[in-house]
Amino acid sequence: MLSEVLGRLDYLIEVGVGYLSLDRSAPTLSSGEGQRVRLATQLGGALSGVLYVLDEPSRGLHPKDRARLRGALRALVARGNSVLVVEHDLDTVREADHVIDLGPGAGVLGGEVLATGAPAELERAPRSVTAPWLRRDRALHRRARSVAAQGSISIRGARAHNLRGVSVEIPLGALTAVTGVSGSGKTSLILGTLVPHLRARLAAAPPPPAPVDTITGAERIQRVVAVDALPLSRSARSIPATLLSVLDPLRELFASLPEARARGFRASRFSFNARGGRCERCRGEGVTRVAMQFLADVTLPCDACGGRRYEPETLAVTWRGMSIADVLALTVDDALAQFEAHPKIRAPLRALHDVGLGYLGLAQSASTLSGGEAQRVRLARELVRRTTADTLYVLDEPTAGLHRDDIEALTDLLQTLVAEGATVVVIEHDPAVIALADHILDLGPGAGPEGGGITVAGDLATVLRCESSATAAALRVHLSA
Repeated sequence: MLSEVLGRLDYLIEVGVGYLSLDRSAPTLSSGEGQRVRLATQLGGALSGVLYVLDEPSRGLHPKDRARLRGALRALVARGNSVLVVEHDLDTVREADHVIDLGPGAGVLGGEVLATGAPAELERAPRSVTAPWLRRDRALHRRARSVAAQGSISIRGARAHNLRGVSVEIPLGALTAVTGVSGSGKTSLILGTLVPHLRARLAAAPPPPAPVDTITGAERIQRVVAVDALPLSRSARSIPATLLSVLDPLRELFASLPEARARGFRASRFSFNARGGRCERCRGEGVTRVAMQFLADVTLPCDACGGRRYEPETLAVTWRGMSIADVLALTVDDALAQFEAHPKIRAPLRALHDVGLGYLGLAQSASTLSGGEAQRVRLARELVRRTTADTLYVLDEPTAGLHRDDIEALTDLLQTLVAEGATVVVIEHDPAVIALADHILDLGPGAGPEGGGITVAGDLATVLRCESSATAAALRVHLSA
């Protein structure tokens, strides 16, 4: 029995969740942690002839833990199993036996198999957008800029969860990367301590219970934007056009058309959430649901409106030959080209384009968006306001689930925000992104009770000199490649 217990604990360590306590409640685990715990269960089962399918298993993992995870996947293959991994991590792609590359773009611009075969064959695929990154022909670049001294936010004596009286400085008007192995205390420091205290100060509310001695130097910060990757909504009515308030000016535009005025249509007529203009069979959802007694509900296009959400008389009002349903069927980039002369519509569409979501349909259900897409929609929603000089942006692993092309667009945007005077803090594991930062805070040295301290803090050159930091080791490997 003892040997079985020790073996299963070893598997948990192998997949990078050795920092979890054994009495940790399952609902408190992240999706990546839950997936890796289930993987450890399979490793301990000694099965063969099984097909394992993993969706981005390296999400939320430090490079040190990713190497362990790849070793665990290899162990499954060595037992006679097949492992299929949906993954963006380039090191995992390079170590695969066989790669299937899809593209060339996202959404309606994708859906083609561009290359299959060994990683070396993928590198030679002419249409693959992944190949240049694998060959290292492309790399993320830090924009040349000088970070003028604008003061810093000073955190003293942070003790939430496993933090051991951490004291750090976060420079204002700069891009700061908070790094460290999974479970080292990054989230506890930033999202569990800094963000709640700053929000309480801005709201003139009592400080939250997260234990910390003092947080000073944030007087200049007048707005705190914390962006996570939680699902936006499970409602079919929640779409990019509503999430970024594009639908309101669209409805006003259609209501202002001569044909709409002649029919007495107001802006509410063009809402799929209100009676009058919507299809009453599906109540504006565009789909009907068939309840299955023992299975998940089945959704089918509405047989009355064909999924267009509106009734025929509303659809008869057109702008440039397009009804309101035709406009909502456009992608963000297509709509941006159509509404360039309408500032209220253009601004939110431009924000979605800038965060790399130009391929999304305006009426795409928010429940179908990935975690990375949901995070970027939230960021775009905040960018519409664009009052950056007094804003603190906090992003929790913003590159998780993103292709290198998307990461390039995102890091360009973050550097633009900093150039405009914003303060940006990212909790990040990707060495390529960390290397772009003006300031790095590395927590550790380990996870759980072995973490909670500052391993090294400073610019890239300072971090690279640290011999005790797993992040520094990963950065040295990345920069020497």
